[in-house]
Amino acid sequence: MNEKQRLEQQIINKNPSDIKSEQDKELERIKTTSSGEMISKYFQTTYQAPNMKDAKKRGKEDTQVHYDFEIPEDMKHIGKDKKFLIRTYGCQMNEHDTEVMAGILSEMGYETTSDQHEADIILLNTCAIRENAENKVFGEIGHLKALKRENPDLILGVCGCMSQEESVVNRILQKHQFIDLIFGTHNIHRLPQLLKEALFGKEMVVDVWSKEGDIIENLPRQRKGNIKAWVNIMYGCDKFCTYCIVPFTRGKERSRLPEDIIQEVRQLAAQGYKEITLLGQNVNAYGKDLDMEYGLGDLMDEIHKIDIPRVRFTTSHPRDFDDRLIEVLAKGGNLLDHIHLPVQSGSSDVLKIMNRRYTRERYLDLVRKIREAMPNATLTTDIIVGFPNETEEQFQETLTLVEEVGFEGAYTFIYSPREGTPAAKMQDNVPQEVKKERLQRLNAVVNHQAAQAMEKYEGEVVEVLVEGESKNNPDVLAGHTYRNKLVNFRAPKSTIGQIVPVKITKAKTWSLDGEMVETAEVR
Repeated sequence: MNEKQRLEQQIINKNPSDIKSEQDKELERIKTTSSGEMISKYFQTTYQAPNMKDAKKRGKEDTQVHYDFEIPEDMKHIGKDKKFLIRTYGCQMNEHDTEVMAGILSEMGYETTSDQHEADIILLNTCAIRENAENKVFGEIGHLKALKRENPDLILGVCGCMSQEESVVNRILQKHQFIDLIFGTHNIHRLPQLLKEALFGKEMVVDVWSKEGDIIENLPRQRKGNIKAWVNIMYGCDKFCTYCIVPFTRGKERSRLPEDIIQEVRQLAAQGYKEITLLGQNVNAYGKDLDMEYGLGDLMDEIHKIDIPRVRFTTSHPRDFDDRLIEVLAKGGNLLDHIHLPVQSGSSDVLKIMNRRYTRERYLDLVRKIREAMPNATLTTDIIVGFPNETEEQFQETLTLVEEVGFEGAYTFIYSPREGTPAAKMQDNVPQEVKKERLQRLNAVVNHQAAQAMEKYEGEVVEVLVEGESKNNPDVLAGHTYRNKLVNFRAPKSTIGQIVPVKITKAKTWSLDGEMVETAEVR
């Protein structure tokens, strides 16, 4: 007997006089209940907090793909004459998530604004990768308290990776009770339902799924501009590097189906986009969870045939960078040979403690393969200094690896423990002043190599995708080369969105100055 049949049987077995008595009691309860209490009762406030233990588990359940997303009928026009603001912190995946949330809110009738005083909804899409990122978010939450006091109807929400952390949610519950809504990375598609509860309920809405959900394919997006686009190809990460919180906040690896990705890329090409970036926390693990022999190299081989000028991908893990991917990238065309390949450390001993699952030698062998297939490839990387127990000798190994590879750029960071990660239990025994000194030495090497690489462009003509006005001067346009070098130059505004030839007149450490030319042989 199922639950419905059990309840029906209970009603049948009841005495008619008992039923009449219960009905009278319920009618009396309704008469004495305030309208506010009725609303609160009807819109049951969700409270589902994150659990790091559950987030660590990796089940064998198949990921389902859904194509049935839609805005509930009673929420389709809830945002008429109202505005929203989303502040985004962190990686490209967060920027992609923000586009999805903006798309959902737009379909609910809301309009976007950059003025927090105009906003009826403010969402903070957060990053948990480093302590500094969290500090920025909590600083912003503090600033928004006055705004909430001025406008009690303002809905304030915190979402993204920070929301997946127990300590963060507990801190908000204890110290920032004016926040209306907390949700995580796995249930963005439930934004209309959660917003409904926040609007009509009395309590803070907390809905954080510790276990990753299914893949929702037909979510709306409000992309920034019509020149470059993010295309998410997979979710999650199963590498569990000891310093990294991402496998806990983003869940297990789940790949989108190839046909869905290819359809999205074809649509972007038809809409006139000039560049796409394939996204994933561990993008070259794509396909490992699919019931077919199909990886990132196979996907890019198909995208190679689509009429879109530039295709990039990020972020790679060296362990999953296979020969098939190198073979496909070497075909060139719209597949760009700027490769971001995080190494994190040049010491095999440190890499082992980090659980990176490769050695210095294996990384250098991968670089050799890439250089042989693509001699002009540009390599950039991520590096952490001051990891627990890192010695001066081990740090020197990092410096020599940077020089040997010839990285043309690097995101460099001082190690800071993230609560919930294995490394957080290690003794953080490298003094802060030593960490800072090592970072300065590392940056000096990286900056020198970046400047040397840029100098080679002086006098050359390069193809630049014009993306808009320069951040520092509205009379100057800016864009990126094939190998992702930033170029500033003067040209008509009508060239925005086009790929134009630019002659480089001056090289700087991180950018190039140039002038547009009519036609020339480009590099």
